Amino acid sequence: MTTAPGTSPRTGGQVRAVRLGPRSVAALVLVSALGVMAFGWPLLADSASGLAHSKDAPWLFAALLPLLLAVVVATIADVGLDAKAIAMLGVLAAAGAALRPLGAGTAGIEPMFFLMVLSGRVLGPGFGFVLGAVSMFASALLTGGVGPWMPFQMLSMGWVSMGAGLLPGPDRLRGRREMLLLAVYGTLSSLLYGLIMNLQGWPYIAGLATGVSFVPGDPLPDNLARFVTYCLATSLGWDLPRALLTIVLTLTVGPTVLKALRRATRRAAFDAPVSFAPAPDRAPAPQNDGR
Repeated sequence: MTTAPGTSPRTGGQVRAVRLGPRSVAALVLVSALGVMAFGWPLLADSASGLAHSKDAPWLFAALLPLLLAVVVATIADVGLDAKAIAMLGVLAAAGAALRPLGAGTAGIEPMFFLMVLSGRVLGPGFGFVLGAVSMFASALLTGGVGPWMPFQMLSMGWVSMGAGLLPGPDRLRGRREMLLLAVYGTLSSLLYGLIMNLQGWPYIAGLATGVSFVPGDPLPDNLARFVTYCLATSLGWDLPRALLTIVLTLTVGPTVLKALRRATRRAAFDAPVSFAPAPDRAPAPQNDGR
């Protein structure tokens, strides 16, 4: 019996380095819901609420997110990560962390995005979320980019890689159609990453009395208009090159990387049960009778 590349020979389905159980799904939903609040509180809070006027909200979320991310990673590791998955996680996270400094700070060029997308596609949403978060954490340590923005970057990259694992057709879609799907997703996720990260930094400029500043308590349409202007004026020049580079890398070296990832997951045999065979009986050693 033959199976498609990157599929499990036992089930015929897509190989998953991490099988998400109820606890893992609940943890991911919880941290994602809090992440939406952490990023979107300036736009989601009612003008009459205390949160809309609080200057402590960004710092509160910056303190809570690392703890919740640690809980999610620990939960997924507890229920699904075995030694083989941890080894692959270490290799891919190191590769992603090494790729990011190659272009970070230069017109927004970040080659790690295409690797996170392809890895999430092959290894699934659970592994993808952990990989994105761990890779961003490792790259922050490598580049010295540790600050209150780091947990937001970890969550955003976790979403990027997890979303790739949720794309349709993991068992049957191959070839040019799959690469086009990944290129489109990589483009959109690259742009949305910049948009979401702008929400993290935008409230910090409140009170500067500029036309793009966040004004606590103002109506949603007014703050939303300021936020769009802020994105166009500050980050679009970084987001577009990031998206363009993701397209180019996905369509050029993407097929080779995708094939290598699927070959590695097939050889790792994540779906294969681990069993220990009894040691064979050893034949008695020949006796030396002195002749």
